[in-house]
Amino acid sequence: MAVRNGRSWTTAQLDVEPALRPGVQALSFAVLRQYGMAQTLRSQLVQRAPSPAADALLCCVLALAVTSTQAAALPDTADATTSNAPGSHAPSEQAPNTSTASYEPYTLVNQAVEAAKRNPATRAQANFINACLRRFLRERDALVGAALKQPMAQWNHPAWWLQRLRQDYPTQWQAIAQANAQAAPLTLRVNTSVTTVAAYQDALQAQGLQSVVVGSSGLELARSTYVPGLPGYAQGWFSVQDAAAQLAAPLLLEAVASGKAPTKIRVLDEASSKAPTKLRVLDACAAPGGKTAHLLEYAATLGWPIEVIALDVDAARCQRIHDNLERLNLHATVLAADAAQPGTWWDGQQFDAILLDAPCSASGIVRRHPDIRWLRRETDIAQLAQLQQTLLAALWPLLKPAAPLLYCTCSVFKAEGQAQIQTFVTHHTDAVLRPSPGHLLPQITSYPEAMADNHLGGHDGFFYALLVKAALLPS
Repeated sequence: MAVRNGRSWTTAQLDVEPALRPGVQALSFAVLRQYGMAQTLRSQLVQRAPSPAADALLCCVLALAVTSTQAAALPDTADATTSNAPGSHAPSEQAPNTSTASYEPYTLVNQAVEAAKRNPATRAQANFINACLRRFLRERDALVGAALKQPMAQWNHPAWWLQRLRQDYPTQWQAIAQANAQAAPLTLRVNTSVTTVAAYQDALQAQGLQSVVVGSSGLELARSTYVPGLPGYAQGWFSVQDAAAQLAAPLLLEAVASGKAPTKIRVLDEASSKAPTKLRVLDACAAPGGKTAHLLEYAATLGWPIEVIALDVDAARCQRIHDNLERLNLHATVLAADAAQPGTWWDGQQFDAILLDAPCSASGIVRRHPDIRWLRRETDIAQLAQLQQTLLAALWPLLKPAAPLLYCTCSVFKAEGQAQIQTFVTHHTDAVLRPSPGHLLPQITSYPEAMADNHLGGHDGFFYALLVKAALLPS
């Protein structure tokens, strides 16, 4: 009901008693991944929708019943925060932490009726819910067959979302939708300023946890687990971060190191007696702080002095940045301010590098947050694209000549990625687009097979564009 009313699951679950959240999350995510099918089935069973509470309960049970032999029953790794083709693994392959649900259909019916009787909002409709569900069990094949003729039921995405995917990716949209149906793996970013990937993998192995290396500093676990219980959590040995998001800090800082920025940064060696100039980096829209921390960790690994200003418009989300940095024993200047209005927070000193992880539709992280596709509206995309354009225009003057700005979104929609950057470069003649990953589409892995064709392993959908200010570029 909360998601139907426009509230994110992440926020809604805070109303649930903490001890019950893992179970509620497992059930909710299983339902949200089959919500299109459930809604279509409910409309076949009942032409006139029942009360909101009864309708929500009915759709929940239908989603669980229709996937009783394939839905995930284990908790997903929702707390976090790319090969260009999602089809290097077969679309039907499941993510590492996907398992088979063990709900017997008649048990589901029995428990649904019991739940309806216990809730004053649904008590009067318990018999109605019972009749609907028993009819579904009797006519399941025919009802599901009819529902599958509807794209929303077949792919469990809103029709407008599917249309946009078809438009942007004519040959890949089905693989993207299929990837979105899978549960995301638990991926860690090892803090290589305090330990190594190999050493931390050994620490996981000592606890009986299997993992594979993804990217340069990531580990994808074979199964989800309680994150604070992992070795070195309190000591800041790792962070939870998807493999695609782990590209941001290296892309930006390596652009600085490549000589495209005005300050020549040199990695200190035994023969060097002069420390490199301190980098001044802006992480705009920084909450919850994963990329801020990675910038600090990556610079520390290279021996580079760095000052990171982490910005977010939401003061409460800024506290999450503080909390994450404190656990990792890192420091940044955290400001609660609107990146689109530099006049309210900028001190006038230009930055050596800027990371803009812009607000977006989050269409690339559906497998991690399955409620997103049902919360978004088609009109949101144009509004978000306008906000992204405003942020780019506002931050570009804050960049030193020849310095890099990395624009990224966790979206697969080209309006928020490729088209956005093409428009920006067209209207800003001093902006040069450097070789960049571009759109990275959501990818599934089949653990523990080798991933030679995809060094990132399973990952979310993302977009990266590296821009450099053309003025004073070296010849």
